[in-house]
Amino acid sequence: MLQMKHSYRPPRHKIHISRLIKLVRNHHFLTGLLIFFLVLTSFLTVQAHRNRATLDKADTTHPATAKQVAQQQRHVKHNLHHYFKKITADGTTSVSFYNLDPVAGSPAAKSKMARHFYKSGALATSANAHTPEVSASTYKLYIAAYLFHQHAAGLYTWTPTDEDGFHRMIVNSANDFSEDTLDTYGPVALDDFLASQHYYSPAFVSGETAVTTAHSLTLVLKDLANQQGPFRHAKDQQKLLALMKQQVYRTGIPAGATAAQKGTVVADKVGFLADTNNDAAIVTLPNGERYILVIMTHGHEQSGFSGFPRMAKITTHVQKLVYNPAIVKGLNK
Repeated sequence: MLQMKHSYRPPRHKIHISRLIKLVRNHHFLTGLLIFFLVLTSFLTVQAHRNRATLDKADTTHPATAKQVAQQQRHVKHNLHHYFKKITADGTTSVSFYNLDPVAGSPAAKSKMARHFYKSGALATSANAHTPEVSASTYKLYIAAYLFHQHAAGLYTWTPTDEDGFHRMIVNSANDFSEDTLDTYGPVALDDFLASQHYYSPAFVSGETAVTTAHSLTLVLKDLANQQGPFRHAKDQQKLLALMKQQVYRTGIPAGATAAQKGTVVADKVGFLADTNNDAAIVTLPNGERYILVIMTHGHEQSGFSGFPRMAKITTHVQKLVYNPAIVKGLNK
């Protein structure tokens, strides 16, 4: 019988080793492998540095201190006051600014830094604001305050005729209702009331044009905004604010506030008489921040509403300066 001869086969592990030796001898393979490891090492190194930088940044990020916030407040207030001094230098303009607390529950109210920086009155400033000027129809805010005071004391009852007259007095700046009120109660009674509230007095003198100051109008708007003083009666307060938002002469502060930020809401009372153009407003930004701005102007050959665009320009500048979002953002870094 013939014997079959079997060819020699090396063990499997020797085959694997021989293949590996061939790969190692292949310089293209070695080069590729080396490049792969270099790229991987570089990637891991860069990623490690990035992670470390992120951690370092997190470790050093913290809100501004109370001292730093106060410094920034002084800076903003200084710039605002400098601007006010500039625009009132010729004596034909009075201006007063007062920042209010934000609307409860608003984004601004929920921001701890915003609440701190814009704490009520922290940025308040003015120029020429204590100089008596022709009030024009802004005096109707005093008429409203007086009637609300009488109503709260049980001495005045709103009739449909009164409601209509009051509506037209605020929305259309009609004069009949306010003049009837002055005739009924007399200027002395109204001036005594104004003095009791620490508003400017005497505003009403028989036979003379009513006068007031930007500071006094700021005080009455502050009471209105905070539901204080003669505006404690919530229904009356809300009625007046609603009507002021509807008043039809909106090329002054309302136009300027909207130009600064769309969606801003303005409740204001204007006044125009001869060369006098005035506007007194409570302004609410979309994020809930609020402020009072009173601008009283005369001269410059103004007539009708020709001074209103100037008041709009002032408003835009003020709002952008004080309520620049970068301020709070910077303090939070």
